[in-house]
Amino acid sequence: MQLLTREFYARDTLTVARALLGQHIVRKLPDGTQLVCRITETEAYIGPIDKACHAYGGRRTPRTQTLYARPGTAYLYLIYGMYHCLNFVTEPEGTPCAVLIRGAKAVKNEDIIAENRFGRKADRLTAYQRKNFLNGPGKLCRGFMLTREQNGLDLTDPAGPLTVCAGPPPQQVFTGERIGIDYAQEAARFPWRFWTEE
Repeated sequence: MQLLTREFYARDTLTVARALLGQHIVRKLPDGTQLVCRITETEAYIGPIDKACHAYGGRRTPRTQTLYARPGTAYLYLIYGMYHCLNFVTEPEGTPCAVLIRGAKAVKNEDIIAENRFGRKADRLTAYQRKNFLNGPGKLCRGFMLTREQNGLDLTDPAGPLTVCAGPPPQQVFTGERIGIDYAQEAARFPWRFWTEE
C-alpha cells in the first residue's frame, strides 16, 4: 500500500478531513502483525478560529503541544479519563490544526481488533457489537490498541508503528455538524464533520 506523504497532511484541514475518507490506518504491533481499517468518518479542528479545538486562540499547554508539530503527526489525548482519541496534525508546522478520526471499518485482522474491543472473535460478535464496532473515536483506539503512548508518532515514517496508506476514495461524502461540542458556541454549528456510508 502507498504511504500518505507529509504533503498530504500539510494542506487545508477541511480538505484533508474529506480526503482521509477511504484511506487505510495501519497499526503495526510489536510482533509484526498489522491491524488495518478504512476511515469512514472524520472531523476537522482548526485552532486559530475554532472554539472546539484544544488550541483555540493559540492556547499552548503540555497536552496541546503536539498540535503544533509537523503535519502528519499523530495527536492522541484522553477524554473523560477513559477514552483515547486519534487525530492527525494538518497544515504547516506551528499551526494548531488536526483531523479527528471518528469512525472506521476493519479491513485486516478483524479478529484481533474484535478481541481488543469485546474479548471475542469477529464471528462471535452480536448484531449490536458489530454495529458499534469502530463507530467512535474511543472505540477505534481501543480496537487498535492506541493510547497516549502513541502521541507524537510520525505517520509518514514507513518503519513506524502507525501509518496511513492510500485507499479507494468513497463515491459519496456526507457533511454535517460535529458531535459532542455544544460548549463551543458558534463553532458547534460548523459543518466540519465528513462521513461515508460505504
